[in-house]
Amino acid sequence: MSEIKKIDYTVGKKIRESLQADCQSCFGLCCTALNIAASSDFAINKTAGTPCPNLQSDFSCQIHSKLRDQGFKGCTVFDCLGAGQKVSQTTFHGQDWRQSPEISEKMFRVFPIMEQLYEMIAYVAEALSHKVDSSLFNKLRLQLEQLQRATELEADALLAIDIPNYRLPVNILLIETSEQIRQSLIVKMKEKNARKFDYRGADWMGKNLKRKDLRATNLRGAYLIAANFEHADLRGVDFIGADLRDANLRGADLSTSMFLTQMQLNSAQGNHQTKLPSHLKRPSHWDH
Repeated sequence: MSEIKKIDYTVGKKIRESLQADCQSCFGLCCTALNIAASSDFAINKTAGTPCPNLQSDFSCQIHSKLRDQGFKGCTVFDCLGAGQKVSQTTFHGQDWRQSPEISEKMFRVFPIMEQLYEMIAYVAEALSHKVDSSLFNKLRLQLEQLQRATELEADALLAIDIPNYRLPVNILLIETSEQIRQSLIVKMKEKNARKFDYRGADWMGKNLKRKDLRATNLRGAYLIAANFEHADLRGVDFIGADLRDANLRGADLSTSMFLTQMQLNSAQGNHQTKLPSHLKRPSHWDH
């Protein structure tokens, strides 16, 4: 294992910003490999391994510009972070499952595993972009290297991966990162009136939090569906696993929030005034 001789907080930021889906280099895996249940997010039922009827021969979507209008909002929310092109171009060396049907079943099973590895890489890379102490930084860096090595494995080795065993140490490190960063912010805030900062798993569905100062709050796994965060200060908030579907983020400051994902943003509502971390994109369906 390599030693970290010098802390470079830009490493994690660069890696996190590089994790972007390139659909033109993928064989429509998110449209084929995953199971879809008819709901408010999807207009149809589709079993895993069955191509979506909207998937064209060139792996593009024939209703891409009308997905939300035609009941496929969930498709506009999904983000594989680049796992799709990794499976398509690296694991299976550019083999098209339509041209090589003998590999299709295995490719479709590998994709969800790669997707989860990429999700963990994104979280760890983001953690490395924060100014944590050297001991934690070294642990995060080594964890990142382990995850990156896993993505280079052959298909059979990927299928043999025990994902829960990968998630456990990652989760421990992310919790430690969150506590360090949020505590540092709390100290800087010098709050005169003590307030609660830990709302893990809280049920804030539909809650009105307009213009609230929620800096450094722990919202891991919180239910925030349709909550109103308009013009709220959400800097330093830990959003890992939080459900932000239809949450109002218009004018909110999420510029230094932690572990916020593109999928969470895509499921929420916002506008041009919403401040986002540099590695996330403003969803096209948001208000302009």
